[in-house]
Amino acid sequence: MSADGDRCQQLLASQLGLCDYTSVWRQMQAYTRERSAASADQLWLLQHPPVYTLGMNGKREHLLRTGEIPVVDCDRGGQVTYHGPGQLVAYALLDMRRLGIGVRALVRALELSVVDWLRGFAIGADTRADAPGVYVDGAKLAALGLRVSGGCSYHGLALNVDMDLAPFADINPCGYPRLPVTQARDLGIALEVEEVGRQWAKYFAARLGAHLQWRDEPRQMGRKVSANV
Repeated sequence: MSADGDRCQQLLASQLGLCDYTSVWRQMQAYTRERSAASADQLWLLQHPPVYTLGMNGKREHLLRTGEIPVVDCDRGGQVTYHGPGQLVAYALLDMRRLGIGVRALVRALELSVVDWLRGFAIGADTRADAPGVYVDGAKLAALGLRVSGGCSYHGLALNVDMDLAPFADINPCGYPRLPVTQARDLGIALEVEEVGRQWAKYFAARLGAHLQWRDEPRQMGRKVSANV
């Protein structure tokens, strides 16, 4: 929950469909750079075409083989990960000062919201202090990577739903050799990515102590999202 229990901030959530990684990344940067104290906190839920992303401190040695999949060096924390269709990507564009939370509290909100969601399917999950994310029986289900600028966050969470997991074998996921990965489908959860996003977002908003509001969005790859909302 938010450290400021007397306030309940609005969290404006959007389902954006399949979006080019670099385009959305630049939009997150622009939103964060241009936002004011009146700008809404936003949650962008989407999928990406196949792409490997390498965090600011990422080591290229963790890219074992890339083949035809592009690699993007980005400004989030963490090492290398893979995004592809069938994975829920949730970008949390939050004014952390207004919410009264720090980076660790945001990481825990992201992690524990996934744990909360899985509990509804009678699936137990763990987190690790040495490797942020959510794990089921030792296999990684969700990865995290954040960037904080001027007290505001962007980037966020990647939750494997129903995707081709093979590209993870060509990297050391999050910098850990031979780290097993899993997905919701293999845990018996037969849901589309958008439905997973809709369910999970409620748990994330609750962890923040925020009021979740949905906004209908056109499905357009690389769409422009205005900070003036």
